Amino acid sequence: MPATVVVGTQWGDEGKGRLTDLIAKEMAMVVRYQGGHNAGHTIVIGSDGNEERFALQLIPSGVLYDHITPMIGNGVVVDPAVLLAEVDTLESRGIDTSRLKVSGNAHLVMPYHAEIDRLSERRLGKNKLGTTRGGIGPAYADKALRVGLRVQDLLDPKIFREKLEVVLKERNAVLAKVFNRLPINASDLADRYLGEFAPRLEPMVADTVGLVHEALEAGQHVLLEGAQATFLDLDHGTYPFVTSSNPVAGGACTGSGVGPRHIDRVVGITKAYLTRVGSGPFPTELTDETGRGLGERGREFGTVTGRQRRCGWFDAALVRQTCLIGGVSGIALTKLDVLDAFETVKVCVAYEGPDGRRYEHMPYHQSLLHNVRPVFAELPGWRTDLSHLTEGNDLPAQARAYVDFLAEQAGVPVNMVSVGPRRDQFVHVG
Repeated sequence: MPATVVVGTQWGDEGKGRLTDLIAKEMAMVVRYQGGHNAGHTIVIGSDGNEERFALQLIPSGVLYDHITPMIGNGVVVDPAVLLAEVDTLESRGIDTSRLKVSGNAHLVMPYHAEIDRLSERRLGKNKLGTTRGGIGPAYADKALRVGLRVQDLLDPKIFREKLEVVLKERNAVLAKVFNRLPINASDLADRYLGEFAPRLEPMVADTVGLVHEALEAGQHVLLEGAQATFLDLDHGTYPFVTSSNPVAGGACTGSGVGPRHIDRVVGITKAYLTRVGSGPFPTELTDETGRGLGERGREFGTVTGRQRRCGWFDAALVRQTCLIGGVSGIALTKLDVLDAFETVKVCVAYEGPDGRRYEHMPYHQSLLHNVRPVFAELPGWRTDLSHLTEGNDLPAQARAYVDFLAEQAGVPVNMVSVGPRRDQFVHVG
């Protein structure tokens, strides 16, 4: 049975977790394939007056379904303290997490990673990258340097202590000589991780590659869930204002161990306008009352950090390129209802460079991207509350025209539209 990939098409916060939760009911397994606890998503279940919100960081959205095996793949970096705290929170609210599996090949986020992340951002000052300061980047850096600690190392105390001694010699030197901080004691840290975390994690650790292929061979549906989004990708994003892994659809293969021939659907989650957290270029950003209105109506604050997101009009040039990079087969459009109050809505259909040249996709050179001017098309708003709709055919003509225009600009059909924050507030339009 083929697999489905869910990927963000913009700068994150498009609603991937919620869409994953919605389509997970047809799945047997949901696999998170990259990122760490720097990415969060909020899922709202229940009806008006009886709603429950679940804020997840590491555990895949499928955990809310009894029939699903939620899995953290090898491409994820895991902070055990965060993961176990999330498990405890879900269990306290009646959610069974006993089916959760964690790849033994996933790398660990250690306290020195978070400390270096925090101090590095402070040292960069106005040139900071805007990280969550959770240690994700330094953990991936250690992975690339081949000095990282993996989840499986927790199951071998001797190996764990030896590896930790080696890496802390280097990291303590950085902390002391660059940041004037006291060294971290390797023995004390090992005692904590082996005594506090290893016993609780051991039942979760598994050969996730083997499990996911067993599911595929048995004809079961598998969903591959990424964190962040295409333009935060380490290779394809607005570098250096990116994450430290590959959220693009292709990253699902390396981060989960699923080969490309098993994937037949890539769902691009796309917000009906645009937001961004932290630093980096944003051609359609609105810093006026309209931008503030989008932020207020859309409740644009980060699940993990609480930071206010920057807001702007929809950027078709951005999404058009995502569809090429990710092989997106269909779009799920979120937060269309946030635009209910606007008399007119705008869509960036291209960029104009300083030399007057028109760009239909994101320019490859960052200096150019920082200086482009968005070319807007303006469409009439619908000034109608969409939140009560249950059928795509009931969309007001202007709202349907907006959806169709976005699909035409992206070159990919829009199949679903969300008209509110709850699990049940999606309508089919394709």
